[in-house]
Amino acid sequence: MIRTKLCELLDIEYPIIQGGMAWVATGELAAAVSEAGGLGIIGAGNAPANIVREEIQKVKKITDKPFGVNVMLLSPHVDQVMEVVVEEEVAVVTTGAGNPGKYIKDLKAIGAKVIPVVASVALAKRMSRFDVDAVIAEGNEAGGHIGQLTTMALIPQIVDATDLPVVAAGGIADGRGLAAVLSLGAVGAQIGTRFVCATECIAHDNYKEAIIKAKDREAIVTARSTGHPVRNLKNKLTRKIEKMERENASKDKIEELGVGRLKRAVIDGDVDKGTVMAGQVAGMLTKEEPAVDIITDIVAVAEEVLEKSCGLINN
Repeated sequence: MIRTKLCELLDIEYPIIQGGMAWVATGELAAAVSEAGGLGIIGAGNAPANIVREEIQKVKKITDKPFGVNVMLLSPHVDQVMEVVVEEEVAVVTTGAGNPGKYIKDLKAIGAKVIPVVASVALAKRMSRFDVDAVIAEGNEAGGHIGQLTTMALIPQIVDATDLPVVAAGGIADGRGLAAVLSLGAVGAQIGTRFVCATECIAHDNYKEAIIKAKDREAIVTARSTGHPVRNLKNKLTRKIEKMERENASKDKIEELGVGRLKRAVIDGDVDKGTVMAGQVAGMLTKEEPAVDIITDIVAVAEEVLEKSCGLINN
């Protein structure tokens, strides 16, 4: 059995965290992943606090195992969402798009583990000055908003730069990926795109089908000119954005075009004109399956890969 420092830190069976994807990572998915031995995460996104509370309570009705909430620090509702997280005594809080420093005291008071997402060595070092428990280092192979460095290059540099446990994210979908990032010094993996294709995920069937049908080069990056690049699957929307960028459209115009497009794809199923966020691993995925089967497969393959690697050394 693969058991790392992350398992002890979060009281989970396997070193796998499910990504906190807005609109996608609801209570149903988070509960299923936690029940299967990983750490399920609710993606708060820009949702108001009452919606986040509903999702938290949904998880509590399904499982008594640890789960977390991903809080976007740029959300207009972030203060109220953090209040709900504290009131509901959520075990783990991952954060993105900012510095969680102002909230750490209250989160620590309820015993929560605080794990910010970082995309650079500089940000990881900055987070190490706060009372956080680990960092999630996300390479640009990931779906959604991304940084510049690849997972392969980012993980060892952050491992070397900080004493905090490092969770790898971006470009990980199977046991080979988990084994690889463990070899790079990570204590576990955060996985997003593959869990979109979990049976328990509420994403529209069209969204899941788009990911399953995607080829290796279809998860592209758009909106680089805005300073907030996004990885998503090619469609009519991405082509329109690319055209706008070629014509030097303003940042505001491009960002205005993207408003509401993720919900349009995830909930409404419009995968032509909606934002189909997915990582480069989309080309590896072939089916929808229960979260427990996803985790079982990842762990089994990782164990096999690591055993073979040890065998190569011994031989």
